[in-house]
Amino acid sequence: MGEKHQIRFEPVGIEIEADEEQTILRAAAEQGVMLMHGCKEGQCAACKSFILEGDDVELDRYSTFALPEFEKEEGFTLLCRAHAYEDLTIELLNYDEEMIHSGLPIVQAEVEVVAKEHVTHDMCHLVVRLVAPETIKFFPGQYLDFEIPGTEETRSFSMANTSAREGGRLEFVIKIYPGGLFSQYLDTEVAIGDRLRVSGPFGVFTLRDAPGADLVFVGGGAGMAPILALLRSMAERGIDRKATFYYGARRRADLCFEKELHELAEQLPDFRYVPALSEPEGEDWNGETGLITDVLRRCESDLSGADAYVCGPPPMVEAALELLPALGVADKRIFYDKFTTTGEGQN
Repeated sequence: MGEKHQIRFEPVGIEIEADEEQTILRAAAEQGVMLMHGCKEGQCAACKSFILEGDDVELDRYSTFALPEFEKEEGFTLLCRAHAYEDLTIELLNYDEEMIHSGLPIVQAEVEVVAKEHVTHDMCHLVVRLVAPETIKFFPGQYLDFEIPGTEETRSFSMANTSAREGGRLEFVIKIYPGGLFSQYLDTEVAIGDRLRVSGPFGVFTLRDAPGADLVFVGGGAGMAPILALLRSMAERGIDRKATFYYGARRRADLCFEKELHELAEQLPDFRYVPALSEPEGEDWNGETGLITDVLRRCESDLSGADAYVCGPPPMVEAALELLPALGVADKRIFYDKFTTTGEGQN
């Protein structure tokens, strides 16, 4: 390990100690400080912050779309890629006071694959069992990092279940990308009984306590996993907030977990599931059509006071983040996970 330095976060007045070999985000997580973040690969800018004091910071590889060179020169940084080589004071630009002190211990674990099946032509439902330790604590909507055997790389995947209580089982919905560093390995090599290494939990895509606020979920692709976790949690806890889940797919065969979602609509007194197809030509389909954000625009005229949760491919997330404020959702009440692909930190 390297030398350790003090990192102070403003305006929350929290201090942590960061080893030079850790990213600042990882150091905070290990000390129970839950900072806003997304991909952890320097791609999404969710953890972008401003360095108020100190300048000896080095960044791992990142996207200049997330941190343009001129912003870096002005003092902005990405906490998921930043290593501190002196004491720093950092201004958090995006933080959640409800979450910041709620961090759970980061655990290194071994899991055994107990089920693997395609739920669409390009999405796999993976179920694993915790071997050591036999359980971990996490909030519904969080994710784990999977180590890729034979490499030093990891990939992040959201859990679809609400806890590891049932035999230490964890569920994931993983999109298979041609050439995907983990997803192709999962699709072609991983077998029942194989063991994998994981760590976590990570992520802030968790249900905030706002009893009077309506809920709008917008998802696509493997964004199904964390949203399904939140809906399952609502059913388990008896949360009766008005909620609508808009889920976009290309064709009918790309829809998954339909039976369970319709069952959830019966369990939750004020929940509605709205799937939409963007390429419905030739389909036996009477539902909504078009891009899911277009469907959202048609179906909702005023979302003032609502909480919105968005998860899926970057173009869908970007479109939703632009649309939701126009429909009345306050920026601070929009929570999102932006999935990225291999070379960009596949989620």
